[in-house]
Amino acid sequence: MSLKDGLILEFLEEYDLELPAKPLYRNLNRHGHEIGYSTVRQRLGELEAHGLIEKVDDAGYYQVSQRGKAYLEGDLDVSELEDD
Repeated sequence: MSLKDGLILEFLEEYDLELPAKPLYRNLNRHGHEIGYSTVRQRLGELEAHGLIEKVDDAGYYQVSQRGKAYLEGDLDVSELEDD
């Protein structure tokens, strides 16, 4: 997990969003978070691999999963993610 992972998760959860990589990147930067598009794409892959986000459809829209919500609420420790 990186600091950018938490930023992406919190942003999607706070605004209750379903977004693909490019609009997520644009909106993160629009809200003052300096993050590159390639970083967003890479981190989405990692977050999905750990089950913290999930694809909503074949168009590549992502939302925070139940596991991601548990992580944000402090009910899931980062050490549990490292084992995945």
